[in-house]
Amino acid sequence: MSKSVLFVCYGNACRSIMAEALARHHFRESLTIGSAGLAALGEVPQSTLDVLKEARVSCEGLHSKDIDEVDTGRFDIIVNLTEFSIERFIPNGFHGTVIDSYIPDPFGRSLDSYRIARTAIERIILEKLPKWLSEPSE
Repeated sequence: MSKSVLFVCYGNACRSIMAEALARHHFRESLTIGSAGLAALGEVPQSTLDVLKEARVSCEGLHSKDIDEVDTGRFDIIVNLTEFSIERFIPNGFHGTVIDSYIPDPFGRSLDSYRIARTAIERIILEKLPKWLSEPSE
């Protein structure tokens, strides 16, 4: 059975969208991957798309959505990219593990801020995510 991970940030417009795209890029079919926001912006800023395209990462199918729109029960891990606790926002039905891994929000900042976020997120995906996925569920 394939493992699954949901990336969550505040607006599902920058950090978690980048994480979803980057994880799909690196893990392809071996993981079920999604993203959501605590208060979804409803759109993906052009800067998010630009820095993904710079890295030759597909943006196909990316859209901003609220955590209430996602079936959290189908995920093993939720990676919280915000600076605060998100447990109270997670709908009933999630029985996996929440892992906090704060990335500063680039929203409304320079393109370089988006690049810095992309690099930090990619490091999490390549270095930490495989370890988290191999740990036994609580």
